[in-house]
Amino acid sequence: MSESAKAIDAGVRIGHVHLKVSDLDRALKFYCDVLGFELVQKMGSAAAFISAGGYHHHIGLNTWHSKGAPPPPERSTGLYHVAIVYPTRAALADALKRLIDAKIPLEGAADHGVSEALYLHDPDYNGIELYWDRPKDEWPRDAEGNLKMVVDPLDLDELLSELE
Repeated sequence: MSESAKAIDAGVRIGHVHLKVSDLDRALKFYCDVLGFELVQKMGSAAAFISAGGYHHHIGLNTWHSKGAPPPPERSTGLYHVAIVYPTRAALADALKRLIDAKIPLEGAADHGVSEALYLHDPDYNGIELYWDRPKDEWPRDAEGNLKMVVDPLDLDELLSELE
């Protein structure tokens, strides 16, 4: 950050994400039936708003400029992935079980030291990261106290043992 730039207020957060999809019903099946989000409002076949826990919406889905369209080319600009934070490791394990039961393949899984994450794509090839954060006092740090994130393999069987 330049010396003249002021840091953003620490209370700022990402409120929601709005994704372009080619088939709204197919997207709703993935986000609601597989991941478990709740449908808050549907606007015909053009848009829908979904949430967790009664919020007005965490994710908007729309076909306004994308109905029937193919996904963007992999080597192009745009959204890399949407990260969905689960409150506990057990909740992330439940998400993994839902994906397995729905036969939705993972594209990766990693232990980042600060978090554990599952990576996949939705039916429109939007990148999705499902993760939970470890408590801050458990985050790995170097000798100077700087955050030291890693990309280590995540043991999926051990994660699933949270459900037993």
